[in-house]
Amino acid sequence: MKKLFLLLFAALCVFAQPKPPEVPADVQADFDVEYSRVGERVAMDIFRPKTMNGVQPAVLCIHGGGFRAGSRASYHALAIKLAQRGYVAATASYRLAPRHQFPAAVEDVKAAVRFLRANAKKYSIDPDHIGTTGGSAGGHLVLMLGLTGDNKVFDGYGPNLDQSAKVQAVVNYYGPTDFTKSYGKSVDAHLVLPLWLGGDLEHERKSHQVSSPLHYANPLAAPLLSIHGTEDKYVEHAQSVWITERLQSMGAEAELLTLPGAGHGFKGADAEKAEAALFAFFDKQLRVKNQRKVLISDHGPKGEIVLMNWPSGQELARYPNGRGHDVQPLPNGHVLYTVAPEHKVVEVDAQGKRVWECCDKLEHPLSAQRLGNGNTLIGDAKAGRVIEVDKMGKTVWQYASEDIGNMRMRNSRRTAAGTTLICVEAVAKVIEVDKDGKIIWSWQAPGDLSKRRLYQASRLANGNTRMTISDPGEIVEVNPKGEIVRSIAGNKMDIQMGWTSGHDEFPNGNLFISDYTGRRLLEIDPQGKVVNQLRMGPRTVASVAVVR
Repeated sequence: MKKLFLLLFAALCVFAQPKPPEVPADVQADFDVEYSRVGERVAMDIFRPKTMNGVQPAVLCIHGGGFRAGSRASYHALAIKLAQRGYVAATASYRLAPRHQFPAAVEDVKAAVRFLRANAKKYSIDPDHIGTTGGSAGGHLVLMLGLTGDNKVFDGYGPNLDQSAKVQAVVNYYGPTDFTKSYGKSVDAHLVLPLWLGGDLEHERKSHQVSSPLHYANPLAAPLLSIHGTEDKYVEHAQSVWITERLQSMGAEAELLTLPGAGHGFKGADAEKAEAALFAFFDKQLRVKNQRKVLISDHGPKGEIVLMNWPSGQELARYPNGRGHDVQPLPNGHVLYTVAPEHKVVEVDAQGKRVWECCDKLEHPLSAQRLGNGNTLIGDAKAGRVIEVDKMGKTVWQYASEDIGNMRMRNSRRTAAGTTLICVEAVAKVIEVDKDGKIIWSWQAPGDLSKRRLYQASRLANGNTRMTISDPGEIVEVNPKGEIVRSIAGNKMDIQMGWTSGHDEFPNGNLFISDYTGRRLLEIDPQGKVVNQLRMGPRTVASVAVVR
């Protein structure tokens, strides 16, 4: 009878749900939210600020327990603290060994990220800023999230497969990174790993390698902070050293906080130091601070004008442009841009509704600029003319020449002095014409003119002219005498670009530049140093503009 009682008590301990925590008045909690049901039901608990102003970054917490035990309730305290700091924090369960072996747990945590992204509106989550943290086995799983990103190999068959499982920041507490080196260095690796990987290293070496985060280190990994004690008997401190050094050698952002004398599971001052580092890291990586609104004209397959936050890249609005070239923000919040297939220039309001368009007789408008007098300057590359039209679309000024026709020109811009700069892309030359159509200044780009192309020119307040050139990508500032007084990229090796197209200037003097064929946007300070850059994936950005 006594033995039966003990067995019953043990079963109750295993299957009883943990007691919900005391939730502070300023935190809203949603318990036992199912996020997947592949193999078995798995759920998460979600904590968020009771009062929220817009969307907030999220942090997914993953518990440890040797892949065979543990509870999401162990992260309730941290999740509540994160919620009180303005985050949406979730702590998730996942399928456990030995019933569910690798890669079940990895598939589950990826499904958890996809769930948060799919339900971003419901929980007021910023889907572009999701971080993750975990310890021990949970540390391993968050490393897999940060290293595999949008790699579909571990997506499994869970829900929300249309969503990305990519995270933007990882804080790893003493997670193993190379299982092939765990045996003999961990007090329980010989017990834990065979249960999760289907056998020991001698019989399942491939599983040990495929499940090791170190195997997936890559330059595009999410920013990583690892925290590890030197006296850890379960996961050797060297495991965090290896992943940190491997990522750093690839140019990825990775750092290691070593806690001398600390073991597996931090206590006291070590726990406080680790938690402070976690908060600081997530604040740095996930908080959208000092953002500027910018516009880009995507001439690539997506064919869109995109309003986004810089430098985070968070997209705020999109308007189809049919792979047009130019874009300009207007003071009233409207946007002016070219639409390629319609051969028109359009103006849309903040909701994307067209409020103005021009003109029926355009052949291929590549540039558009709203002038101070309310008129619009349009460069028609096919027709070989630059026209100024009034609000009714009537032409009030025109410059036409065979030299700029047949798609030989690109951008055109009116200067403060009333002259017009026209880029003759085909011969890497810029001309300046006055109101009578007379060329009063020109500049020829140096180099191999069979390759070089000059895309955009703008007149600066100091009288100099800034221009973007291709092959190699370069942005130059030229004085009225035609002398180059500043050059960025070109043949120099510090910054290399393929085809520099659009450019603008931030209020602090930094340049905002599109590397068209390099498919990236760059912010460069007055000293010529890259301070921010964003890889654009499939987008090939022709023009950029800072929203003022």
